[in-house]
Amino acid sequence: MRELLADRVKSLTPSTTLAITAKAKELKAEGKDVIGLGAGEPDFNTPEHIIEAAYESMKSGETKYTPAAGTVALKQAVADKFKKDQHITYDLPEIFVGSGAKHVLYCLFQAILNDGDEVIIPTPYWVSYPEQVKLAGGKPVIVEGKESNDYKITAEQIAEAAGPNTKAVILNSPSNPTGMVYTKEELSLIGQTCMDKGLLIVSDEIYEKLLYGGTEHVSIAEISPELKEQTMIVNGVSKSHSMTGWRIGYAAGRADIIKAMTNLASHSTSNPTTTAQFGALAAYNGPQDAVEEMRQAFESRLNKVYDKVNNIEGFRCIKPQGAFYLFPNVKEAAALCGFDSVDEFAKDLLSEANVAVIPGSGFGSPDNIRLSYATDLESLEKAISRISSYVENKKR
Repeated sequence: MRELLADRVKSLTPSTTLAITAKAKELKAEGKDVIGLGAGEPDFNTPEHIIEAAYESMKSGETKYTPAAGTVALKQAVADKFKKDQHITYDLPEIFVGSGAKHVLYCLFQAILNDGDEVIIPTPYWVSYPEQVKLAGGKPVIVEGKESNDYKITAEQIAEAAGPNTKAVILNSPSNPTGMVYTKEELSLIGQTCMDKGLLIVSDEIYEKLLYGGTEHVSIAEISPELKEQTMIVNGVSKSHSMTGWRIGYAAGRADIIKAMTNLASHSTSNPTTTAQFGALAAYNGPQDAVEEMRQAFESRLNKVYDKVNNIEGFRCIKPQGAFYLFPNVKEAAALCGFDSVDEFAKDLLSEANVAVIPGSGFGSPDNIRLSYATDLESLEKAISRISSYVENKKR
């Protein structure tokens, strides 16, 4: 039979989390007390007023198609959010609402990349960045965010990595998986380099509302009108309002790119789910108390477990400033336990200690693991105790 699979999907790298996730489910099915620290979503339910608004929209007949780039009301709410939080103004033709920030990023790369175009991607990176670039025919150019620089890249690294085929650079602040946040000074230097090189900046700000220790979020687009013109912001309600399953994300930036993304969506998804848009509208236009309550809960958990993780023998962890992940370097711990790779260490940790963590190899950082503290404190502390005991008993 003729080959049926397209080359674009055959080139995709399987998620390194799949084996761990599958094994964790298998052990749970066997009755094992497995604690999963792989969650990439808040462990809070969506605030009640959002659920109620979505329910009322359905009862009132709002169950039909909407414009491909989202309703006028929701795009206006997004524009109002940018004016309030970042003090920048976007017109409605400069806003695209999609089926989650992941879908928005997919549409963006499909809209801007031709075969062979390069995109600079800092490590550690969110797992889907390289794959989405490849799906659009682009080439990921991986630049290491060094641990000594809090896993952030510099303007000098971008200048060195940029070539004649480089079209864009991705920034993710606060970062998944590190929780690190770029300062205004760092962003200003990076922005100047991107303007000098003519690079589009893709600024993923999905964890914007989850910041700790007095850290402030700065969008690179708010630094100057020139950088605003050079930047496509990607954001959404998934993390800030605990709406991961609702699948509402958005982009703001140049109207020509937004139009291309809209045309693409019109031939693929048609529009973001209507009911979810009414929920997102309530998220932005309604009370924000639940957002702050969730942020405070995450910060409290972080402060209670950070030292315990950092004190595990062979663990070295920079305290995150945002998101809800710890990203310790555990290369030494893996070696102590007799493993040549952190991936093997993570697999054995699940089998022997019943704790599921995500190996850093999937984020381009093979010496690390990602631990989510988007779970209850009791489970977190029990998992950390298990990991510590595992290393103590396993070490040579």
